Amino acid sequence: MVNHFAAVAMLLAVLAGPVWAGIVDLIPVSARSAAAYTNHAERLATELEAKGLLFGAPIYIRIFKASRELELWVEGAGGYTLFRTYPICAMSGSLGPKLERGDWQAPEGFYSVDADWMHPHSRFHLAFNIGYPNSFDRAKGRTGSAIMVHGGCDSRGCFAMTDEIMEEIYVLAEAALRHSQRDFAVHVFPFHMTDENLRAHRDSEWHDFWLKLRNGYDSFAETGVPPGSPTESLVFEALDGFEVQVVTESR
Repeated sequence: MVNHFAAVAMLLAVLAGPVWAGIVDLIPVSARSAAAYTNHAERLATELEAKGLLFGAPIYIRIFKASRELELWVEGAGGYTLFRTYPICAMSGSLGPKLERGDWQAPEGFYSVDADWMHPHSRFHLAFNIGYPNSFDRAKGRTGSAIMVHGGCDSRGCFAMTDEIMEEIYVLAEAALRHSQRDFAVHVFPFHMTDENLRAHRDSEWHDFWLKLRNGYDSFAETGVPPGSPTESLVFEALDGFEVQVVTESR
């Protein structure tokens, strides 16, 4: 059997050059994540190539709660391209941010995932922690932890996918972390931040909060660069006096 690390390194070297120095050893691996690579990596590389993209290139994830969609974008020569939109199999709670531990509410906001947050040994097949609570959540006194994108199609505040879809997302995320990113952004929105949707929810207690989240949504639409990435210095407008930045925080 070909060693998982060796197989990954050879594939990435062929497709897109050397991996991040020191990052490969930081990403945990399980028999399940190794099998996911074996089952999906070659096919994904071919599908990405058909769109002018590389396996192992930087990724960006957006989640929309109302429509239960997870978008996975991949960076190419001309900016980020939407590679695939995946259905979220299960999600608990309602529109609005997570407030406290045990409320079974999925959060909203701007988060990032690095190697420490990858969980190939998850009891929900494969998973990664999105990084809730972020600095804004903590400043607002919001509690809870271990909010995941995971397999298993069962949610208690997380974003649950089917196992097959989770394997594909996990492989793309792991490849990006191994090759080209120290962390990737996960932005969670209540819905697509259009004027129409915001008007439809103008009576919500969270309407002002959502207007602030729209800054990041609009920035990406205008620039094609996820806010907070190395080439974008945007700092979001203060939310109730607290600055929200999309950065990787020390764990």
